[in-house]
Amino acid sequence: MMKGNVQTYKDLISKRTADGEPEALAHDLLKAAVVNSGNWTGLWSGVLDRLCELPPETRARVADGLVTQYHSEEAGPAARSNALTLLGIVSHGLEPDDRLTAQRLKQLDDLSRQHSFWYGSRYEGLVEAELAAGRPLAPAVVAVFRRTASSTTYRDATLIKVVRQLTHPALNVGEEWAEQALRDAGDDADWQALLAHVATATSAKPTAKWDAPARALAVALGADRVREAALTWLALVGRPRTFPLTGWDYGPDVNAAYDPYNADALRGVAWLLSLLPPHPDTARALGALVETSLRKVAGLGPRNPKVANAGVTALARIDSEAALAELARLATRVTFKGTLKLLDGALDARAEAMGLSREEIEELAVPAYGLTEVGRAEHRLGDVTGLVEVHGSKAVLSWRNATGKAVKSVPAAVRRDHADDLKDIKAAVKDIDKMLSAQSERLDRQFLARRTWPYAAWRARYLDHPLVGTLARRLLWKVDGRTVGYTQGALRTLTDDPVDSGTEVSLWHPVDHEPAEIVAWRDWLERHGITQPFKQAHREVYLLTDAERATGTYSNRFAAHFLRQHQFHSLAAVRGWRNKLRLSVDDEAPPAIRELPQWGLRAEYWIEGDGGEHYEDITESGSFLRLRTDQVRFYPIDAPENSAHCCGGEYRMWLRDGQDPVEALPLDSIPPLVLSEVLRDVDLFVGVASVGNDPTWQDGGPDGRFQEYWTSYGFGELGQSAETRRVLLDRLIPRLAIADRCTLEGRFLHVKGDRHTYKIHLGSGNILRTPNDQYLCIVPKSNASAPQAGYLPYEGDRMLAVILSKAMMLAADTKITDPTILSQL
Repeated sequence: MMKGNVQTYKDLISKRTADGEPEALAHDLLKAAVVNSGNWTGLWSGVLDRLCELPPETRARVADGLVTQYHSEEAGPAARSNALTLLGIVSHGLEPDDRLTAQRLKQLDDLSRQHSFWYGSRYEGLVEAELAAGRPLAPAVVAVFRRTASSTTYRDATLIKVVRQLTHPALNVGEEWAEQALRDAGDDADWQALLAHVATATSAKPTAKWDAPARALAVALGADRVREAALTWLALVGRPRTFPLTGWDYGPDVNAAYDPYNADALRGVAWLLSLLPPHPDTARALGALVETSLRKVAGLGPRNPKVANAGVTALARIDSEAALAELARLATRVTFKGTLKLLDGALDARAEAMGLSREEIEELAVPAYGLTEVGRAEHRLGDVTGLVEVHGSKAVLSWRNATGKAVKSVPAAVRRDHADDLKDIKAAVKDIDKMLSAQSERLDRQFLARRTWPYAAWRARYLDHPLVGTLARRLLWKVDGRTVGYTQGALRTLTDDPVDSGTEVSLWHPVDHEPAEIVAWRDWLERHGITQPFKQAHREVYLLTDAERATGTYSNRFAAHFLRQHQFHSLAAVRGWRNKLRLSVDDEAPPAIRELPQWGLRAEYWIEGDGGEHYEDITESGSFLRLRTDQVRFYPIDAPENSAHCCGGEYRMWLRDGQDPVEALPLDSIPPLVLSEVLRDVDLFVGVASVGNDPTWQDGGPDGRFQEYWTSYGFGELGQSAETRRVLLDRLIPRLAIADRCTLEGRFLHVKGDRHTYKIHLGSGNILRTPNDQYLCIVPKSNASAPQAGYLPYEGDRMLAVILSKAMMLAADTKITDPTILSQL
């Protein structure tokens, strides 16, 4: 049918021309635009080709006919838009070219507020008309045409040809960093050339051909000037757009994503920085660019992995301790598979070049950030001293005046006379915070790494390292088989005897020790006021159960849960698991997998998408909001992979090239440390991502479908992590200011208020109140100023903090002012 329509309109062009009625052809073309919905792609492009082959005088009369049609009373907005588009195409090369100029400019202005348009609309004719008239296009108009040419899947040759003529401005407006770069460049030819060059960074990696002009331009402008400007630009990346754009109805939020044309330029800026002499600020800015570019956008995923990858590539090309430190830090933080692969490759290459193992390069890559002793540095700035101290997981900057007295804010003399030093110190404090978090996560994953260290190397890289030492000195270690902790300036045994030498060191894990010894070390930490950076002495131990001995090769301990998929996916990546988002499509996916090469094992957590029959359970991008969980299994690391349909069904082993199936390994053959750590990860996934943790789901979620599960999870038996929390609360409660109002009974912390008595579940944090165990919905908020419970033996248990904060609030329930909570009391 469409082909017949196309031929009809081609024939009409010939007929109208032969009959001397080219003005009537304008009406025919507008009818064609209705038939093809304004999409001049495919065979329809032949109609426009036939039109453009007409003699100039004939096309001029067609153009006049389009003007007449535009002004006709029956023409609506769509017809006028189509008339302007066709006028731009048919008028190409004609004189005069001032037909409907004001209307064309208005249409271009409307287009400039869009993110992009369908290339088949052929709006490039509007641009060609303006270029022919010698009028510069508005920067926002240039931007929308560039974005369309950058993002179109089909790479339309006509559109690209027109866009190549749009050389000004060098970057697209609408993003703060790009507009700042344009202001910095001004009319300077060299700066303009630099911006134009960075925008050509369209390949995956820089080539020698790209590097040469970039290096020459940097030399001409001055390396320090270029670095200072580029770092200013990168600091603005990711900020809200300077004016919003309209995107597609069912697409991602285009205002939260990078401009695709400017994204290429960002890659170029990153590569450019790697050609300049190394500088700590450069490494810091590139690391931030990687993280900003990987932040998630709803419906899109990571903002722009290509820019993130460019940041990693740039860091890998810089030969400096700061760049290596950023690579090592990012390797503990990044979860996006493609970028993580680049990071691993860069670190492996650096390790090979230095003749070290990957683990050693990560240890040696941690800088001191100006700390001159473990967790402490003094900076003398005139008569004033700036003191940087690590307190737990944060670095704190404080000031002393000439007499040694503490002052609350930065002294005026420091701001005036030592601005650059102050900037460096504040930057170092931020770097310390980021690296502390990264190193804490790296250490928490060392339990399965089977690492041992020579004593001297361990002291240098861990215990006495200015930054890592603040973490290592709060952990327990084994020196030649003896358990030791650090206090009072030395390693000490359980009886506080000093240990000042050794041969081999390893990280202590409770699975290897008797319960009495574990409790004794918990008491030791408490006695010395040591808060561990993560659970170690209080770490949950998951031993084989009778049910697991009966099932033999799989554990159902964490089956039949409903998890928020995207939260689970992110958490799994942080813990070193490989997972694929389940989409509501006809496709298969492997289970969530953690590979354990040091043990020759692969752990699997079997999951499937939930709610495929319910539209509200699927995102606009087609991914399930929730997962159903099933078995945990172990296989040899090289066993063929299992997979199952994304929407559910049986897992089957995918066999290739005549491979034989491999049975799951018996659970009693798995080393206790491996079993415990893997099940601990899975418990963490359930404990964090379960819909049973959502206090607003007391109605059971969509259509009440999860009511039974929510109730059983939110108020049911405690898991291992909740049992650990219960044991700790039993010790903590007597020290609380509200101790006389609190009691532990079974699964609940009971809190006596003045209005009611409350029961807080130790697993979910959900609350029941008297009378009749009525549900009380309190949504926890992050509040650094909330009352603290005093000493805690470890960091990182958010649910413990939630329970304690709720208990303190409910013990003083007559002081509650929140109207949502009061309405339930």
